[in-house]
This record gives sequence, structure tokens and C-alpha cells, in this order.
Amino acid sequence: MYAITEVSSSNQVVVPAEFRKHYDIAAGDEISWTNTEEGILLKIEKKVTEEDIIGLIKNELRYNSVEIKKRGSKGLKW
Repeated sequence: MYAITEVSSSNQVVVPAEFRKHYDIAAGDEISWTNTEEGILLKIEKKVTEEDIIGLIKNELRYNSVEIKKRGSKGLKW
């Protein structure tokens, strides 16, 4: 993928749609900027919501530890 964006007069940059879709970037996610020898490295930090955490807990409670291990060894999701 390749895209060019322009810095606005208020110093804002738009994340191109194809990158937002590919990396599932949404409102509230953070982008960190790091200097490297090759240029700037951008990293996406996904926002974790209460619903995400509650969903993990609910899914984990559906299985006992033996079942979780079995599912993990088979590569199955919750």
C-alpha cells in the first residue's frame, strides 16, 4: 500500500482509508511516532474498551482450564 496525505493548516494529518481499513484503525486509537535512521515509524495502539474486557472475561468463564488448554492446542478461538 502507498498513499500521500497533506498536513492541514492546523497541523493535522488524515489516515488514508485503505490503511484505516487494513489495520482496523478507529476513533480513539493512538498512533505513536518514532524517529528511526530510515525515517518515521508509526505504530497503532488499539483502544481497549470496557466491552472488550467484559467480552474476554465472559468467554473465559465458558470453559474450564482443561478445555481452554485443549482448544488452544487445536488452534481454536474462544
